[in-house]
Amino acid sequence: MQQVDGHLNAARAGVASASQNWVQPFAHGSMRCVYFAPRGHDDQQPHSQDELYVVISGNGVLVRGSDRTAFNMGDTLFVAAGVEHHFVDFSDDFECWAIFWGPAGGESELLRPQS
Repeated sequence: MQQVDGHLNAARAGVASASQNWVQPFAHGSMRCVYFAPRGHDDQQPHSQDELYVVISGNGVLVRGSDRTAFNMGDTLFVAAGVEHHFVDFSDDFECWAIFWGPAGGESELLRPQS
């Protein structure tokens, strides 16, 4: 596990040097914090954990299944585990923190009755 603080400039530099659109600056237990800055298109796949996006800069639209939600700098967006989602119509300066946590299947798995 890499354990450092999530400094924005370090995350930006990590993306620039890794030639990919994300880096994971830190993690703790089940929580992972990822800096995500797609350029041109977003081809991500559903994730096994619940996810929270905190928009650092830019704007665009988050598509979750058939739902479309416009976002701007400073917004926070939630995506439940396993839900198809991606960003569209986003500005060239779009960047966010993506925070993953909890068990595979999401927090709702904890609330389901045991058989």
